[in-house]
Amino acid sequence: MFKHKKIWISFLIIIVLFAGTGAYIVAQQDYNMVERSLEIHTPQGKLTGILTLPKKNTGEEKLGLVLFIHGDGPIDATHSEGYRPLWERLVSLGYVSLSLDKRGIGGSEGNWLDQSIDDRVVEAQQAIAWAKQQPMIDGSRIGVWGASQAGWVIPKLADKEQLAFSILVSPAINWLKQGEYNTRSQMAKDGHTQQEIEAQVKYDNQIKDILKDYGTYEEYIKHTRKGEEPMSRERWSFVSKNFNSDATESLRNFKTPVLLLLGEDDVNVDIQDTERTYRKEIHPSYLLHVKTFQHTEHSMLPTSIAGSDWKKGLRFLFAPRSITTEGYMDEIEAFLTKKAL
Repeated sequence: MFKHKKIWISFLIIIVLFAGTGAYIVAQQDYNMVERSLEIHTPQGKLTGILTLPKKNTGEEKLGLVLFIHGDGPIDATHSEGYRPLWERLVSLGYVSLSLDKRGIGGSEGNWLDQSIDDRVVEAQQAIAWAKQQPMIDGSRIGVWGASQAGWVIPKLADKEQLAFSILVSPAINWLKQGEYNTRSQMAKDGHTQQEIEAQVKYDNQIKDILKDYGTYEEYIKHTRKGEEPMSRERWSFVSKNFNSDATESLRNFKTPVLLLLGEDDVNVDIQDTERTYRKEIHPSYLLHVKTFQHTEHSMLPTSIAGSDWKKGLRFLFAPRSITTEGYMDEIEAFLTKKAL
């Protein structure tokens, strides 16, 4: 009888532990904000997305807005829920966030692979025009946050819109140079020899020559090495539209504060080239604030967890507000408050 009692006690302890863990996870995923679905109708088709709002909003005080501009890939409005911790922080500072599903993702119509960088600028303008029509938004306090590929979108957008501020995370300067840097740094990280790296770069340069000659997808496929996974026809079309992208001259469009956030261990982007070019092209120099985080990779994740899906998964479940590198959201908060934007 005593033995059975011990078994039942053990069983109850397990249930309590599981229940407690589940409750903790639910609490961690409960963000102090409201997410409102939205639709924007444009000549290029419907766009869907999310607008975040404070849970308690009297409507008397107008709010600033941060438009999120995604990097490369088929990204939904929440970026697989990864944006939510930053959205919550922004709401606490008096800024709502507006983020769209990329075209062809969620309810947005079209195909993001059909878009050029200029198309994405137009899309951002459409989002800003929609935001200015919302009664709770202060049209003079609309800024942008953008990662990676958004580094070609936002400087052009700054020439079209009076942005209150711009936050850029891990942007590159030149599309083709960025591609070679990524190849070299990733292969070196993976332990390839210098000879192997040079052979890959030589092959990639041959592909670039096809792009520069505006070659067809069939020409590209004909040149693809045996056993190599070729890019899809849609991806080839996307790259063909955008491979000439270079942010250098567009950086001169910035007339309001810019926060540049970089990761020391970024293998995608040459952060030294990015910082050097931003400092050279943005004037007056006091508009630019640069912060480089140690032990941090391209997505602002700590390098210690970035390469492990299970580590990222656990961190997001149990501590989503600290999934990005330490100080990342603090730096954004300091930028927005100190600049009195």
